[in-house]
Amino acid sequence: MTSSSNLTLFGEALFDCFPTGENVLGGAPFNVAWHLHALGDSPVFISRVGNDDLGKTILSEMDSWGMNTQAIQIDDQHQTGRVDITIKDDEPSYTFAEDSAWDFIELGESASQVLSGFFYHGTLVARHETSYKTLEKLTENPSLDIFVDVNLRSPWWQKVVVYHWLEQARWVKLNESELYELGFQSADLYQDMTRMHTHFHLDQLIVTRGEKGAIVRDTEGEFHEVAPTQHEQVIDTVGAGDAFTAMYIHGLLADWSIETTLEKAQAFACRVVTQRGAISKNPDFYK
Repeated sequence: MTSSSNLTLFGEALFDCFPTGENVLGGAPFNVAWHLHALGDSPVFISRVGNDDLGKTILSEMDSWGMNTQAIQIDDQHQTGRVDITIKDDEPSYTFAEDSAWDFIELGESASQVLSGFFYHGTLVARHETSYKTLEKLTENPSLDIFVDVNLRSPWWQKVVVYHWLEQARWVKLNESELYELGFQSADLYQDMTRMHTHFHLDQLIVTRGEKGAIVRDTEGEFHEVAPTQHEQVIDTVGAGDAFTAMYIHGLLADWSIETTLEKAQAFACRVVTQRGAISKNPDFYK
């Protein structure tokens, strides 16, 4: 797969609202799209924001960053999404506002053009019927190469629905606790990964493990592992997984080896945790 592949991302754009009063651009698919644009991959990002100040800020920030905003829908009825973040023992927890604009992504003109190539989505965006149905329609295309980014946020997920998305995927990324929550839990992580990988007939299953690094199981059943680079000052871990995902997708598009992709993805995630929020607005950060 080369970087000339069409690249589409579907999902939430919102604001992460920290206890310090800072509001930071976020939403896993938004973060991944932002990073991929900076890495030179020209993603099309399908989302929906409110006709409000936060929505206008998202559009103007994307514009300033040089991103394509044509597939961002404007919603006059629902507000731009927000997440209240609380941090306890260095671990963030998230409270998502209900009935946000991103819950109502429609099969608009930009979204319904025949998609091809690489398609990324998370599992959270399908929590509401409208966005669920749109995603269902978009992913009907059997020629899409689908990357599913599992993000289990209670109470916004059901196992049967997540399994439905996983059955369509070529690549799946999730963290170790999500692997267990989806029913793949024994005393042996490699066995759990093998069971999930074969159950869904994936090309690659990517499991992130926080400070322990990450593991990938490939089509041959081989495991590839990476440990984090030297421990730098952690400001916050919000968006570390999204940074990892973006660099991993970049590597898939560029046909890097799994080892190279894993190492670069892990190193990039380690850099993102040294700053507040999930993205950087400094182009030099991506060099």
